[in-house]
Amino acid sequence: MSDTTVKKVSSDSSPKGEMGQKYLVAGKTMAMRLWEQEQPGEPKPKQSREYETVGYVIAGKAELHIEEQVIKLEPGDSWLVPKDASHTYKITESFTAVEATSPPARVDDRDE
Repeated sequence: MSDTTVKKVSSDSSPKGEMGQKYLVAGKTMAMRLWEQEQPGEPKPKQSREYETVGYVIAGKAELHIEEQVIKLEPGDSWLVPKDASHTYKITESFTAVEATSPPARVDDRDE
């Protein structure tokens, strides 16, 4: 029997993570999160994660510093951070973006 579970999550009541992300809907193999009006500042230390991330910029600007490259992100841009890639973001203009992670970032404390 296949899983036919349907979920709906309102971002107004979504839990917030330590880095400022809002956790949206999550399934068994992927999850979404929202970065909402993140403000400019210095980038956090580079990290690598146990999951793959794809994202889409809704508003604002940022730089993705990944594996010795700098990729400028603007509204309408999408990006990929491969699993285990060393990276960080530098927000340069109030930034809103949605990301999907596979496997889900929040499971087993992968995100903290």
